[in-house]
Amino acid sequence: MLACVIHEAKGLKIENRPEPQPQEGEVLIRFGAGGICGSDLHYYHEGRVGDFALREPMVLGHEVAGEVVVLGSNVRKIQVGQRVAVNPTRACMRCDYCLSGRSNLCRNVRFFGSAARFPHVQGAFAELFTASEQQCVPIPQSLSYRVAACAEPLAVTLHAVSRGGKVLGRRVLVTGAGPIGVLVVAAARLAGAAEIVVTDLFDEALAVAERMGATRVVNVKSASSELEAFAKEGGRFDVAIEVSGNPRALQNCIDATRPGGRIVQVGLLAAANSDVAVNKITAKELELVGTFRFHEEFQWAVDGLVARRIDVDPILSREFTFSEAISAFELASDRRKAMKVSLVAQN
Repeated sequence: MLACVIHEAKGLKIENRPEPQPQEGEVLIRFGAGGICGSDLHYYHEGRVGDFALREPMVLGHEVAGEVVVLGSNVRKIQVGQRVAVNPTRACMRCDYCLSGRSNLCRNVRFFGSAARFPHVQGAFAELFTASEQQCVPIPQSLSYRVAACAEPLAVTLHAVSRGGKVLGRRVLVTGAGPIGVLVVAAARLAGAAEIVVTDLFDEALAVAERMGATRVVNVKSASSELEAFAKEGGRFDVAIEVSGNPRALQNCIDATRPGGRIVQVGLLAAANSDVAVNKITAKELELVGTFRFHEEFQWAVDGLVARRIDVDPILSREFTFSEAISAFELASDRRKAMKVSLVAQN
């Protein structure tokens, strides 16, 4: 079977690998479609994501959907032929975090296409891959695989917005209009935000944010003076959600969030950075909270996509087959030309 395997920075290869066999409680899935994520791009360009560096060849991909073709032993709820969106997280369900209902913080988690463990957890950009029965959420014929694969990034944003606390009727600032940022817009709109302002450096990305429900967009490169207005009288936003991972954007959130407001940090900041004015967080009694992946929100995301409560069509860019994967990764790296590039099954 064909698989998209990263060996080192810029070392993406399309290889033939042995077909995996499902173990007890697992199913074998035929790949339908998958979205290229920011972490996939980090592995492609840098050979690492943060502290997690490649130490062996690894199949990429964790935003995926497909068709179940083989059942392992003791699989009870999933059937051969079912179409499924696949949760890339396999939590242990035994540690203290899992048992307290916070499986996204699992001490022993295995996550598709991640070099956090060694041997690495292989991803799902392969013609066939295995997943546990619990990772599979059935989807109807009416939901395309490309849309179903968006359940994973949508779940990330549903969790991030929930970390923002009460959003209904509130003013929300979103810094960063990449795929996660614009899905944060959709999630905040679903949660009832009265105003959603999005900032970014690229007009093309901001245009997608508007289509996803932003009430106002600001290009911070060409209209930086608008940021100053947001910071007047201590700040105008109740909730700020920082998605870009840029320390300047976090500082903008601190300035623009009203005293007593909350900031949710989604984007990963460089570990060595110390340019953030922490004292202002203290003086304004701001709440700065982290957000990491998701847990029950994956099912919510699938339900929302099936019911069309959230329309992800505006973020979907071009699609490529595995044999065209390098072109797909190059296009996905250009924020002016693409938002969410998909790999799809070879016909």
